[in-house]
Amino acid sequence: MRGLQLRRGLLVLLLLGTLSAVVNAAGVTSAERAGRNQRRGGGGGGGSVEKRRRFHRIQHGQCSYTFILPELDACQGGGPQSHTEQYGSSRSAGASVVQRDAPPIDNEWSAQKLQHLETAMENNTQWLQKLENFIKKSMKPEMVQIQTHAVHNQTATMLEIGTNLLTHTAEQTRKLNVVEAKVLNHTSRIEIQLLENSLSTNKLEKELLLQTSEISQLRDKNRWGRGGILCICFFTSCLSHLSLLQLHVFRTQMAAIESLEKQLRVASSNNTALQKQQAQLMESVHTLINMSTNMDFSCSSAWCWKITKLSVKIFLYNDLSLKVYCDMDTSGGGWTVFQRRINGSLDFQRTWTEYKMGFGDVSGEHWLGNEQVYQLTSQGQYSLRVELRDWEGSSAYSQYDRFTLASERQQYRLYLRGYSGTAGKQSSLATHGTGFSTRDQDNDNCDHCKCALMLTGGWWFDACGLSNLNGMYYAVGHNIRKLNGIKWHHFRGPSYSLRSTAMMVRPYDF
Repeated sequence: MRGLQLRRGLLVLLLLGTLSAVVNAAGVTSAERAGRNQRRGGGGGGGSVEKRRRFHRIQHGQCSYTFILPELDACQGGGPQSHTEQYGSSRSAGASVVQRDAPPIDNEWSAQKLQHLETAMENNTQWLQKLENFIKKSMKPEMVQIQTHAVHNQTATMLEIGTNLLTHTAEQTRKLNVVEAKVLNHTSRIEIQLLENSLSTNKLEKELLLQTSEISQLRDKNRWGRGGILCICFFTSCLSHLSLLQLHVFRTQMAAIESLEKQLRVASSNNTALQKQQAQLMESVHTLINMSTNMDFSCSSAWCWKITKLSVKIFLYNDLSLKVYCDMDTSGGGWTVFQRRINGSLDFQRTWTEYKMGFGDVSGEHWLGNEQVYQLTSQGQYSLRVELRDWEGSSAYSQYDRFTLASERQQYRLYLRGYSGTAGKQSSLATHGTGFSTRDQDNDNCDHCKCALMLTGGWWFDACGLSNLNGMYYAVGHNIRKLNGIKWHHFRGPSYSLRSTAMMVRPYDF
């Protein structure tokens, strides 16, 4: 900055030198003009000379330069003079008047002076340009240094910000690692507890089997003890009919009765032990029942217990008693049926609450209930199978490896994955989380319509969609060109109403 101020001072000094040279030239010109005016005007006052002077002002930046120009009117006002008078007047003017060999004409003399001034100005302008270029060249390193310093400062600032971000990221990573470790520890503890519960359950099952076998053995002994009691009663009833003649026979039989009484006492003691074992067994059974209150009892469990003769069972889960229809024949069995249409005897044009709680008879046409299906399938992963039959006797099915039904708060949305089957190359049922709709609660994806009113029934309509198994039931001959019937688009088209349908679920790992 000091170098810059020094250069600016040199520039000011140069401008002042140029101004002084111009002023000196103007002074000489003014002196000569004053001499000629005195010769022509004959001693006129100085005020008239000052009034005839002309000024030329130049503004350069913040500086202003004023130049006094020669006046030609005064030179042309008087008449022509002789060369002798001009020379005489020149000598009397003093040392300030410039003497020439031959006095020129006034116009030529003024033109030469102006040219001289212009030449001096051009030279000064060139010197000023050179000085300006020199200053610019000298300032370039300083500007580069200033820019470099600014870049260094910005780089340091960015490095500091980056360091702070890295520190913050490292701290967040450390916290996430701590949380992850806690979650893993908690998960490990839960797994250990589940393993301990499984081991204790297996142990209780083994004890239950042992106690069951002991109970069977005790029942056999109990039958023998009851036979002895009957024999005693028989012999005591015969005592009243014995005669004295048969007294020796009676004594012999009394000895046998005494031996039987001893055996009876032994059997009674065994019965006491049996009662204690029965009490312990009942306590174990109650313990197992309490432990299994949260377990899932479904048709798959019935299949595991080899219950295949009866298709209607009552199961308990989450303190809810539920009567369901079990299909033990289709594709290996173990299916819990939650929708069934067979003859049109049941009206499926129901409200949201009725579809939530279910309606119909599980041995015939029915809808098990959205809430029941949600409670049943929320315990694990389930698969869905849809059985279809038309009026010509053809049957088909659609199966989904993953079946998930959301809660009522989420509009019982349906999520499906892993389609296969013979009812079309692709699914006719929406698989991406469509809400359930009824005539009094519209959750479909159609902006300008209500699919439940147009197509009837309650269903996962999406934008009215490709299927509706809860539509109107149409008998044979009236089932063609019915858009609001029981339809499955990729099986028999969009306007064919089917004869019978069934929807069923079972665990995925069955």
